[in-house]
Amino acid sequence: MILIRGGRIVDPERKTEYGADVVLDHNGRIALIGDAGDRQGYERVIDAAGCVVAPGLVDVHVHFRDPGLTYKEDIGTGAAAAAAGGFTTVVCMANTKPPVDNEETLRHVIEEGRKTGIHVLAASAVSVGMRGESLVDMKALRAAGAAGFTDDGIPLMNGELLRQAMEQAAELDVPVSLHEEDPAFIKNNGINHGAVSDELGLYGSPAVAEESLVARDCMIALRTGAKVNIQHISSQGGVEAVRLAKKMGARVTAEVTPHHVTLTEEAVREYGTLAKMNPPLRTERDRQALLLGLKDGTIDMIATDHAPHSREEKARPLTEAPSGITGLETSLALGITELVEKGVLTLPQLMEKMSLNPARLYGLDCGRMEEGAPGDLVIFDPDEEFVPEKFYSKSDNTPFKGWRLKGRVHYTICAGKVAYERADRADSGPKDERAAHGAPAETEGFTD
Repeated sequence: MILIRGGRIVDPERKTEYGADVVLDHNGRIALIGDAGDRQGYERVIDAAGCVVAPGLVDVHVHFRDPGLTYKEDIGTGAAAAAAGGFTTVVCMANTKPPVDNEETLRHVIEEGRKTGIHVLAASAVSVGMRGESLVDMKALRAAGAAGFTDDGIPLMNGELLRQAMEQAAELDVPVSLHEEDPAFIKNNGINHGAVSDELGLYGSPAVAEESLVARDCMIALRTGAKVNIQHISSQGGVEAVRLAKKMGARVTAEVTPHHVTLTEEAVREYGTLAKMNPPLRTERDRQALLLGLKDGTIDMIATDHAPHSREEKARPLTEAPSGITGLETSLALGITELVEKGVLTLPQLMEKMSLNPARLYGLDCGRMEEGAPGDLVIFDPDEEFVPEKFYSKSDNTPFKGWRLKGRVHYTICAGKVAYERADRADSGPKDERAAHGAPAETEGFTD
């Protein structure tokens, strides 16, 4: 049994904060939230004074690049990065090589995920080969363990095919997650079509590329009754379309990334390809619309879209470099620094966006702080400043490297077991952060 003593409990379901001890039992569940009395009889006592104790974070949108692209990331290093960022559950996207469109590849991801210290779930592709031409066997893949369905990375342009997918997903009661960018409007992806792209002599990706598909798919969702998640929303019009669809009764949710609520297209000037992603960083007006969407509940979740690439790939010219940034190890801190500290969200609301709502989307038994709930927890100091310089991910393609952020993770506990702890904590246990993952202390698992 583990005693977590003296922490500040943040309960996103009840939107409350209070001081209490937490006891985790031998079955990996929360046995007590309250006064645990003396320190006797516990296998481990964690001093959480000055720290928040909250449900482990849930990320519905990560790319772990396995199979096929493991020089960028693999499931082990991705899970280690997730644990270091406070995540106890992640959902891997299907755009691997080969894609997760069959039971064998799906089983590979699930089995590799079981070897890690966190819950690694896998989404299946919607279409065979992610070509948008024919549906995968959704019933068979769901029975084999698919958490949901997505062709993330590629938009589904065949509306009738998507309608059929939504109807099947509604029967299976699992979400369909959608990457909304119509390529007909895009000449150079990864950068917003606007003032910065004009200065660079490029025609980028205009907001209408996202807005047109979000509007279409929200209406298909309304007609089918399917659970539909709009991924990495980036535009004012996209937010308005989701807001309207929800008012009309559609089962639509939306996720936003930390980078889209923190940066604008201006970041391309400073960070170059490290600020290139799909959909792109847009204008300040769009960013403000995202913040409002978070505040009023139009946007349900914060997801990282963790997309590792090698330094060599990101060193290519802007029009040739791949899109995407890493995000698991900076997501919580950006949420605290950019959203909580600036009054956009309260801490319970941030945890709702990062744990409770993502868990609800996939029908998971986590994201809650109550007795009997799973012992999936994150313990962090919301006031502690740190500068991210080294990462558990194989890749470090992020513009946030070197930023001064608030909200350092001290422990991540999954199913009642410590999956991550800071190197300099005084409590008993591994003293090197990577030792908690079994990685060698000096070389493996970090990129400088």
